[in-house]
Amino acid sequence: MDPDTVAKAFVEHYYNLFDMNRVGLSSLYQDASMLTFEGQKTQGSQNIVAKLTALPFQQCKHHITTVDCQPSGPAGGMLVFVSGNLQLSGEQHALKFSQVFLKSSILSSMTMWH
Repeated sequence: MDPDTVAKAFVEHYYNLFDMNRVGLSSLYQDASMLTFEGQKTQGSQNIVAKLTALPFQQCKHHITTVDCQPSGPAGGMLVFVSGNLQLSGEQHALKFSQVFLKSSILSSMTMWH
């Protein structure tokens, strides 16, 4: 399958879960996954989901502007850069955001680092 198609499908799925059911993101992470957010590193599926659900907003909507990807490594990994706008519930103006995902194949599954 075309890497751009895979990246766009992943991004759509990830942000739909983030916006509607952040706890559901746990299936996209593994124990080796790492999230770096505002200089703080969080490792492991449960810890990452706890971090994301503890953000100071509960309702939001991501509007994706760009999804850029490139293959990474010989095992089918992928580097994905996402940018867009984040609309928080009750706020008039959207926030700009960007996020980078490194998806790597380990034991026939995908591990995310970002």
